[in-house]
Amino acid sequence: MNSISITWNGHSCFSIEKDGFSIVFDPYGPNTVPGLAPLSLTADMVLCSHEHGDHGYTDAVTLKHSGTKNPFSITKIDTWHDPEQGALRGPNRIHILESDGLKIAHMGDIGCPLTREQKDLLKHLDAILIPVGGYYTIDAAEAAQVRQLIRPRLTIPMHYKTDFDPDMPIAGVETFLQQINAANAPRVPFLRLTARDMSERPEVLVMDVG
Repeated sequence: MNSISITWNGHSCFSIEKDGFSIVFDPYGPNTVPGLAPLSLTADMVLCSHEHGDHGYTDAVTLKHSGTKNPFSITKIDTWHDPEQGALRGPNRIHILESDGLKIAHMGDIGCPLTREQKDLLKHLDAILIPVGGYYTIDAAEAAQVRQLIRPRLTIPMHYKTDFDPDMPIAGVETFLQQINAANAPRVPFLRLTARDMSERPEVLVMDVG
């Protein structure tokens, strides 16, 4: 059965692959995320939620130019990086990938409430990659509210303080897990999704750096 693999590279950077076609989301630049080593990734495509150095460093990704067909349909939703319509930190873009009955959203550095239209576009998600650390983005309580509104089958938190970046002025993932009563959420180094096994997945997973 066709599957989608998800690897977390740290911060908000993920590699998602299907049928030999890979996409890197939000690669961070050298020294932009304290404690994380510089990225050196290979992919067919790079998608960035915004142009800040810790999310839009496309030089970290070598494009393969393999001619492999893109199996994903991609929907882009323009939002804001802050609750003041970008006045503080500019724009943000959500990306939705769909393929073979699976639907995944990378929320970027979402920092504002969602409109009704945006919520409708995010319905029926199999997985949501969502920032939970606060300060620069929505915080744990706001991320929990988004999760409650959208009801994805699987939630994967990102953009939170870790042992790799202890000086970041944001909360750790534990704050979000406590908010949604998932303190014992499984931690996995790698994830492979198929439409068939989604009903058997935990509702929340915490990923380790691949």
